[in-house]
Amino acid sequence: MAIFADANTRVVVQGLTGKQGQFYGLRNRAYGTQVVAGTNPKKAGTDVEGVPIYATVKDAVEQAGANTSFIIVPAAVAADSILEAAQGGVSLIVCVTEHIPAHDQARVYNRLRDEFPHTRLIGPNCAGIITPGVCNIGFHPTEVARPGGPVGVVSRSGTLAYQSLYELTVKGIGQTTCVGIGGDPVPGTNFIDCLAAFDKDPETRAIVLIGEIGGSAEEEAAEYIIRAGIKKPVVAYIAGVTAPPGKKMGHAGAIISGGKGTAAAKMAALTAAGARVAQNPTEIGGLVAAALADLG
Repeated sequence: MAIFADANTRVVVQGLTGKQGQFYGLRNRAYGTQVVAGTNPKKAGTDVEGVPIYATVKDAVEQAGANTSFIIVPAAVAADSILEAAQGGVSLIVCVTEHIPAHDQARVYNRLRDEFPHTRLIGPNCAGIITPGVCNIGFHPTEVARPGGPVGVVSRSGTLAYQSLYELTVKGIGQTTCVGIGGDPVPGTNFIDCLAAFDKDPETRAIVLIGEIGGSAEEEAAEYIIRAGIKKPVVAYIAGVTAPPGKKMGHAGAIISGGKGTAAAKMAALTAAGARVAQNPTEIGGLVAAALADLG
């Protein structure tokens, strides 16, 4: 099985006619993802290497059977593109666009929560989602992913997600799904959403959680592990151990303020929740292998 994206996922790419949208949209299609449509109101009726272009997401849903949107458009129009996708009727939106203003993200988050509660947003400013061997929406390098489970991965960082996939794959450990939730302050999908989904997935036997400094998402995830009674082993890594206080490191949400959001605090919270915490990302594969061995 998989969470959020599987063999039935049919993708409309908002931005397919742009340079980056075409590159990643066609790369995803080459992997086996069902990329069934693109959108551009000025180019409706044309196609991009056989993928039909529609004026709106609603048209792509009604005429091409799209149920998922991959948004790769400039930040200035990304918020409206997310809302268009929700209004168009898709159930999953993956937005990789970065530099969306935080107030726009908050506005979209609240609109989706209040008006489209059954539409899931992954991102923005994320690597996307990959179910190895089945479906890839976004930037994940498929070469480092291994199909067949039994490990689910959720990460704020794109590059560390790629490394965690690699560390697992070289150990011969497959993955069910890898979700990049992004590092912005207002993500559409968070650690808790993914922990809950992986916990329910019968093919996911262990979970890798990649966090970073800033905010309280990792501490909240640790509390959820305890509160929900998650028994599946969790292996965690927190980036930014050496980051100086008061400095923003990479992602918009990765900033320490007032002594909160430090790597040490997050590692302590996850350890207290029973997670095995890696000191560097190269330890992830070994810790997962040991956790799976303990399961028998």
